[in-house]
Amino acid sequence: MERRFGKPLTRRDALILGTAASLAIAVGTPDDAAAAPLGHGGLQPSSDFDALRDRWTTHLTGGAGIGLASVAIATKIDELSRSAARHYDTADHSPASGGDIWPDLPMQGPAPAAVTTTYRRILTVATAWSTPGAAQYHAHDVERALVTWYRHMTDSWYNPSTPPSGNWWFWEIGIPRVLGDLTLLLAPVLPQDDAERAVGALRHFTPDPNRIEASDRPATGANRADKCLACLLRGIAARSADDIAAARDALSDSAGGGANSLFAYVTSGDGFYSDGSYLHHERLPQAGTYGKSALAALAPSVMLLDGSPWDLPRTTLRPLLDSVERTFAPFLWNGRMMETVRGRAVARQHETGQRDGWDTVEAVMLLAGHVDRSYRETYLGLAKGWLERSSGNYLASATTLSDLKRAEALLGDHHIAPAPEPLGHVRTPYQERMAHRGAGWAYSVATSSARIGRYGWGNGENRYGWHQGDGAAYLYLDDDNDQFADDYWPTVDPYRLPGTTASIARRIPGPDAGTPVPRADNVWGGGVSLAGRWGTAGMNLTNELGDVRGKKSWFLLEDGVVAIGSGIIVTGPGAETTIENRAFRPGPAPGFVVDGSPLGTGERRELDAPAWAHLDGVAGYVFLGDYAARAVLGDRSGSWRDINSGPDTAGSTDTRTRTYATLSLVHPSGTGGDRYAYVILPRASAAQTRAHAMDSPVQVLRKDPLAHVVRVQREDRWYLFAHLWEAVDDGPVRADGPCALLVTGSSDEARIAVSDPTCSVSRLVIRFEVPQRYDRVAWSSSRLQVGTGDPMTVAADLAGSRGASFTARVV
Repeated sequence: MERRFGKPLTRRDALILGTAASLAIAVGTPDDAAAAPLGHGGLQPSSDFDALRDRWTTHLTGGAGIGLASVAIATKIDELSRSAARHYDTADHSPASGGDIWPDLPMQGPAPAAVTTTYRRILTVATAWSTPGAAQYHAHDVERALVTWYRHMTDSWYNPSTPPSGNWWFWEIGIPRVLGDLTLLLAPVLPQDDAERAVGALRHFTPDPNRIEASDRPATGANRADKCLACLLRGIAARSADDIAAARDALSDSAGGGANSLFAYVTSGDGFYSDGSYLHHERLPQAGTYGKSALAALAPSVMLLDGSPWDLPRTTLRPLLDSVERTFAPFLWNGRMMETVRGRAVARQHETGQRDGWDTVEAVMLLAGHVDRSYRETYLGLAKGWLERSSGNYLASATTLSDLKRAEALLGDHHIAPAPEPLGHVRTPYQERMAHRGAGWAYSVATSSARIGRYGWGNGENRYGWHQGDGAAYLYLDDDNDQFADDYWPTVDPYRLPGTTASIARRIPGPDAGTPVPRADNVWGGGVSLAGRWGTAGMNLTNELGDVRGKKSWFLLEDGVVAIGSGIIVTGPGAETTIENRAFRPGPAPGFVVDGSPLGTGERRELDAPAWAHLDGVAGYVFLGDYAARAVLGDRSGSWRDINSGPDTAGSTDTRTRTYATLSLVHPSGTGGDRYAYVILPRASAAQTRAHAMDSPVQVLRKDPLAHVVRVQREDRWYLFAHLWEAVDDGPVRADGPCALLVTGSSDEARIAVSDPTCSVSRLVIRFEVPQRYDRVAWSSSRLQVGTGDPMTVAADLAGSRGASFTARVV
């Protein structure tokens, strides 16, 4: 597999070749430059296009004098040199027509992944040839090989006569992006005919950045962003003002009415939503992968066009600029991307949440050089905080030298304060995702519904992803940054992901082709949030096999999570609700106790009615009721190839082993209405957990097929959480339709939040009981009419609300 300056590349990683520094290059007007021919022995001079080419090659190589900057940069150049040397030394320097350049990359078929990866290796050598300080810098033998390879690839593998096979992405995005970079790096030495024929192939396979040619449908989201950037590079290489204008217009879709604009909020399908959501494949939350890729293509596009005759009006960029805080920041925890927005990329060995986070940071740093001051200061503060708190050594992992150069400057700038990890709750209702942060921990839940897909898989990736949208819940800890990256996915039991109530029926691995997103049938999916501090998540689960049903809720406080389940019906071989399934590196077993009794490695314990459990350094777990449970402490093994056999992202076949501490509730076959309630106390000690179990501030008022209602008392503040799955006419919370309610108060005031997680209710009246009386409404959303009697009432207009929360304050 291709390597990124010593690090293996995934398919989309290869497109994110860094984010160039802000360059103050004055670019003139196009005039007749579009008609200028490609010259013999190199591209003909033209001020506009040469300036843009210089800007892009600096983007790829770091620019002149880069090797003198720091030890980290010198090390990166040495890594580039060694990677290029490996490729150069193992290549056929005079490949026969229709032959392969590298023996381990047979292209016959044609095999698009091998063709694309071959181009990537050539690009690595070309980058070293173009980088001052690299061992290959302007070496004549390397130059000859590069021109020979470039010509060979056009002659044999990428030309209008080549029949595209396999995944369209390689032909229309993967190769065009790499070939654009390669053409601009080699421009000074490319013969005219070679460059013209390569550009002709690019125009043949992807003539219009607005469309996917293979399916004759509009290009959307990240695919559109990648196509636009490839078209920009093609335009620079061909000195075509028309190509550059086409790319610019496709970015904002000025010719297409804005329906697929990357600089406008979408209301359905792929792209950025006004609430901060990002969907791809129409219904899957993927801000951390496709959204990140869109940002990583849009940022350099903005950089390239900045100050040029094709510049983008800054007024059109607002949705893109706001996405840094609204779409990405909520799900970047200590610089790593949360799993709930990473789709099938969780199964990519070399694209961890940390890597996705770093890629996002690189795009944000680049974009900061091309925005006004208010955005720039925010971006740089966020980026610095993410880099300083991230695990691993970013300076040794930067994508390009220009990324590294920017990061070193930022980290060394004492005038820029790093933004701290925030506390509180953020919910993006369109995509049914939330991120909740407490002191030293974070929590995120992935639900699904008729609007949001269950999980993403396909092309051989994420082959065991069956239950990732059934309430998979992720607990992040500041001192356990790599929990879901360090060989977690190939070793975790895919039937027992934390948070899920899942059937133990054996499943068939995912498909080797296509990228299907299995649908869910339930309508209730989402939650409610209040004051940016508290929130909920929930779903009315009917699993994909149809053999498990149940209502599931998570109520989130500053110091913990209350999880409720009810109406659990199991018609298959059995099911389990997994409370925790934590991975640990091989070595001494973690301290794992249930009711004060420790488990030994390899032990499996059936539990009749445990009161509490504790996992050393992780959390305490308190059972609110008597339930059949199971605790297991033992090893699990697997390989990355087991879960990812993709043509260009396949993982290693090496066996990996991790020790797992698993705590679950057991629902036997034939269960006809099971219930559960438990509390997770992140970072709590065993003594704190035991004390919570003996005198819990959490009171479960209702957990049945109609409603989940919980009251919590914390010193002088109380909380009321409620999920109503349908109309309810009795109990502490009543309503004439499904809803989510969150109320919290003290002696001085109370705050109320209401939402419709079914996205189907027009009007709703909710009645609920609170511990004290409040006399007047201090503030209310125009959507709510609040009555301060006993019980309190809220009449809510929820028509078209798309699951959004509406709030009020009473005193």
